[in-house]
Amino acid sequence: MAGGAVVNTGGGKDYPGKLTMFVLFACIVAATGGLIFGYDIGISGGVTSMNPFLMKFFPGVYHKEQEAERNQSNQYCKFDSQLLTMFTSSLYLAALVASFFAATVSRVAGRKWSMFAGGVTFLVGAALNGAAKNVLMLILGRVLLGIGVGFANQSVPVYLSEMAPARLRGMLNIGFQLMVTIGILCANLINYGTSKIKGGWGWRVSLALAAVPAGIIAIGALFLPDTPNSLIDRGYTDDAKKMLRRVRGTDDVEEEYSDLVAASDESKLVSHPWRNILQRRYRPQLTFAIAIPFFQQLTGINVIMFYAPVLFKTLGFADDASLMSAVITGLVNVFATFVSIVTVDRLGRRKLFLQGGTQMLACQIVVGSLIGAKFGFTGVADIPRGYAAFVVFFICAYVAGFAWSWGPLGWLVPSEIFPLEIRSAGQSITVSMNMLCTFIIAQAFLPMLCRFKFMLFFFFGAWVIVMTLFVAFFLPETKNVPIEEMVLVWKAHWYWGRFIRDEDVHVGADVEMRSNGNGKIQAAKLP
Repeated sequence: MAGGAVVNTGGGKDYPGKLTMFVLFACIVAATGGLIFGYDIGISGGVTSMNPFLMKFFPGVYHKEQEAERNQSNQYCKFDSQLLTMFTSSLYLAALVASFFAATVSRVAGRKWSMFAGGVTFLVGAALNGAAKNVLMLILGRVLLGIGVGFANQSVPVYLSEMAPARLRGMLNIGFQLMVTIGILCANLINYGTSKIKGGWGWRVSLALAAVPAGIIAIGALFLPDTPNSLIDRGYTDDAKKMLRRVRGTDDVEEEYSDLVAASDESKLVSHPWRNILQRRYRPQLTFAIAIPFFQQLTGINVIMFYAPVLFKTLGFADDASLMSAVITGLVNVFATFVSIVTVDRLGRRKLFLQGGTQMLACQIVVGSLIGAKFGFTGVADIPRGYAAFVVFFICAYVAGFAWSWGPLGWLVPSEIFPLEIRSAGQSITVSMNMLCTFIIAQAFLPMLCRFKFMLFFFFGAWVIVMTLFVAFFLPETKNVPIEEMVLVWKAHWYWGRFIRDEDVHVGADVEMRSNGNGKIQAAKLP
């Protein structure tokens, strides 16, 4: 099959070692960086569906909503407000810019300090949001939250990929996405509870409690060890070897250590990673650094997660029911992510991408058809309870398909494909692209819902077709390949191999490159 090329590493690169409790604990603590991103995704849509919040900061939206309910007017357009969407999406512009600064911090000071900076900044943003008196304070708080997300999302996936043994890298890296989904679920549960607070100040509790996940990653980062890759890259070679022995649980680390040193030596030849990443030999990695986050947002998932309460309210659910429906999708998101954790290193990345894409497409067609059959283009309808439950079922099936494919793999694959010399720059491009697309979708969704109506689901469905075909033809399988030898995967690919010359392939000193007679390059252990 196209894109399914597998590199033979001669068996010599199955490094000794096991999953130690030290590594497991470090990866769990680091993965909590995903909590802040997930909590924010879940909390924003919830508070923007709370009437006291809308009355205080966005009275125009509140009055439009009340009028739509009184007059049974167009349900698609009642939340259409650029000021409201600016509140939600300002975070993502800030995260986009912050990710570029995070790349420098991550490379110069280490991944853990980038995580720490993210946690502290998010903490300050949460305090500002909880105490907000006007829209300016709200948006300033959102900007600080965005800086925190930018730093955490840039450093956490890379940290996890560098600490994990190659054969378990997928499982441990998806811990980040699992924490994102747990953050979303916690936010949905908190919104459900705070919406019942009498006095109309429950939204303040929802926003201020973002300080909890921020505190977890900020404090946890102080106790995290540096990755061997980062230590070598910053010149601490003795510390790196000690750390490698500790994380692998064995003294037999010479082979892996020599590969890390070779990768670091190669990276030191690169003084301008931002310029070098544009070179022809990095074309495959750059393409996926841009394409994966671009496609991830065009699955339409953040439309569901941002605005789940708003969307369910639009479908005719009452306030409490809409928040509870968001809790249900949040639970599905968490449990389906476990499916990916269990299967990603067995089935591989490609199978999950392809299966998840097919499932999402089918669900989007069904949901769009069900909503269209009731609301039509007028946006006026009464939806029976059973019918609405049927819509929620297919939305949950869609969320499940995303949660074991594009959700976790959208962060895993970019974090494992870059060579050390451009890894920080590459991850920053991934994060900034993700945030840019999230910002655009967040800004455009409510106006698009108003204009496209139920056809919006078919719009995202068309993009799912494109991205699934892209993966089928152009993404090679990366499971179980040591992160410092990923170049061999690209070299062996039917399309990407043409961008990489034989002399561009550098691996450890005990490996040589051999042709297999079909124009493909393989790594073989030297005798």
